[in-house]
Amino acid sequence: MHPGGPLSATHYAVTVTFSHDTRHALQVLVDLVNTAPNGGRPEGLPDPSSVELFVKRHEVSSVSPEDFSDLGSIYRVRDRFCALFGVADPAVVASRVNALLAEVAVRPRVAEHDGYALHVHYFAPEATLAEHLTADGAMALAQVVCAGETERLRVCEAPDCASVLVDLSRNRSKRYCDPRACGNRLNVAAYRERRRSAHRTGNEQ
Repeated sequence: MHPGGPLSATHYAVTVTFSHDTRHALQVLVDLVNTAPNGGRPEGLPDPSSVELFVKRHEVSSVSPEDFSDLGSIYRVRDRFCALFGVADPAVVASRVNALLAEVAVRPRVAEHDGYALHVHYFAPEATLAEHLTADGAMALAQVVCAGETERLRVCEAPDCASVLVDLSRNRSKRYCDPRACGNRLNVAAYRERRRSAHRTGNEQ
């Protein structure tokens, strides 16, 4: 119970600010989901070397090189995260996040390494890469759920794009995974359609 009485998710969402660690974990899982083959997009993690590159690019710590070859486990985690985006019912998202947390060892601890300031690790020290991604990603998603912000877990609105995104804008206005690509492409298409419509209307008069 909150000291001042029960606090609604709506009120809490107004005042919450996601930490840097939470934002980073959310970006990692978004990028992980977006490696999946979808809508003509090829597999982004086809082999161990691509997994190793993903780990290095996202600075995932405490990873054993043997885990780079465990593609099946990584794909399964990726699919579980994918099922959390574009879901209208927050209760469904909460249930799926709880299922992830129930299946992985979560051992919160304060860590300091590689020049980074003190921060929290949620994965168990002996965790595999797949378990590491599950623990940290699910804990970040739990923050989103408890803040009443599951609507920020979105699928790109471009009709020819299946990428996911976490909208961290202040007014929840982000609609495309990449405004410069999907957003501009649709804006140009809409502009051309308006021009064609105006031209047809002018010819009919």
